[in-house]
Amino acid sequence: MANGLDDVVAADTVLSDVDGAGGHLTIRGYSLTELAGHWRYGQVVRLLFDGFFDELPGDSELEKAIGNARADVFDRLQPMLAQLAPLDIYSAMRAGMALLPDGDGLADALRLVAAPAVLTPALLRLGRGEKPIAPDARADHAADMLRMLSGTSSPALAKALDTYLVTVCDHGLNASTFATRVVASTHAGLTSAILAGLGALKGPLHGGAPGPVIEMLDAIEASGNAAAWLRAEIARGERIMGFGHRIYRVRDPRADVLKAVVGRLGSRKVTGSRLGFAETVEQAALDVLKAAKPQRSIQTNVEFYTALLLEAAGFPKEAFSNVFAAGRVAGWIAHAREQQATGRLIRPQSRYVGPVPDLVA
Repeated sequence: MANGLDDVVAADTVLSDVDGAGGHLTIRGYSLTELAGHWRYGQVVRLLFDGFFDELPGDSELEKAIGNARADVFDRLQPMLAQLAPLDIYSAMRAGMALLPDGDGLADALRLVAAPAVLTPALLRLGRGEKPIAPDARADHAADMLRMLSGTSSPALAKALDTYLVTVCDHGLNASTFATRVVASTHAGLTSAILAGLGALKGPLHGGAPGPVIEMLDAIEASGNAAAWLRAEIARGERIMGFGHRIYRVRDPRADVLKAVVGRLGSRKVTGSRLGFAETVEQAALDVLKAAKPQRSIQTNVEFYTALLLEAAGFPKEAFSNVFAAGRVAGWIAHAREQQATGRLIRPQSRYVGPVPDLVA
């Protein structure tokens, strides 16, 4: 038995490769650095979907179709938003997505791509007592997400968010992607499969971690001593958020991409004192972790600079996992379609270790 399925190969995939030893991420033949900051999210959606849907249109046509899907999702779900708003932001988004049709076609897939980008801003605005802003079907996906959140979208922040969505679009057979493939292997519809991914992503050991990075930074700033605060957390058995990864034994390549994006932003929230302070905390954490756990290589992961980027973009920390889902949903859909096309029903064995009943002859 491999506890946690470590080193068990459960699928052949053309979608992504995570090189944990070398610190490289490949998405369908392209390195992360070739895509992030150079390809728009809509282009990467097409790259991931290629071969898994009939008559997939070109880049510009697909991006228009994603825009139309945002408008469709808003029209379908707007009447239910007030009922969803009392839930926590992630549960409300998930509940809204559960109301979408459960088919396997391209239109179904594009609604699922659009849904987190539409629901998250709308629900956040309702929570602030503001009216949701309808999508602009002609706008770029990331720019429209920011416009629906605040009413405006600066080119710099839109570019930063777009780069983030590309950076997290797919990442091998992580927990949420594997959950998606398990459900897809039953030939359930795409919405059912994506809901499984959303459930897994919520956990603090997976996509639920970026928000607590902000809480950690604020607590360290209040304490006035990063190293002492971090050592105390480790002594209590607490996890240091934004550090360590199940696969990477070196620095997460996504962390460097997002750190560069944060550094280029002109927002007062991240330049100067905020970014400089985060860099100081990062180095302190690496030093403290190396001293406390010398037998392990615990490096900065994607969550650390994700937190700074999404904070700068105007998202509250409780919505960070929603934005993670807005990027990862395209990868989930591609994996679901790949599993349906090439895989079998996923049904591993378990080993019973409980009490054995007395058998009567």
